[in-house]
Amino acid sequence: MRFLVDNSLSPRMARGLCTAGHDAVHVRDLGLASADDDPILDKAAQEDRVLLAQDVDFGTILAILGASKPSVVVFRCRFKSPDRLLPLLLRHLPSVKVDLDAGSIVVIEDARIRVRRLPI
Repeated sequence: MRFLVDNSLSPRMARGLCTAGHDAVHVRDLGLASADDDPILDKAAQEDRVLLAQDVDFGTILAILGASKPSVVVFRCRFKSPDRLLPLLLRHLPSVKVDLDAGSIVVIEDARIRVRRLPI
């Protein structure tokens, strides 16, 4: 899968995803570290990437726009370290891949996953 990792997450997430065989870039690598949410969403949509973030604003923006892409994975976990989040994402990717390909907001929490298809 193709991912764009938001500034709210460590660049180690992108590196770990690449190591796991995915195409992943961090917003810092694209000169978007200080960008507002809209250009980041636009970049993810243009490049058909799933946006990974801890920021719930992305889901709100997609809902307001009635957009069907890009998909967003939002981490709402107690532990924020890439050492915790990356294995969690990789473990659950097979079960949400179809949803992410179709356009969805996936919220990954410590004890559950919620999926909401776009547009909202």
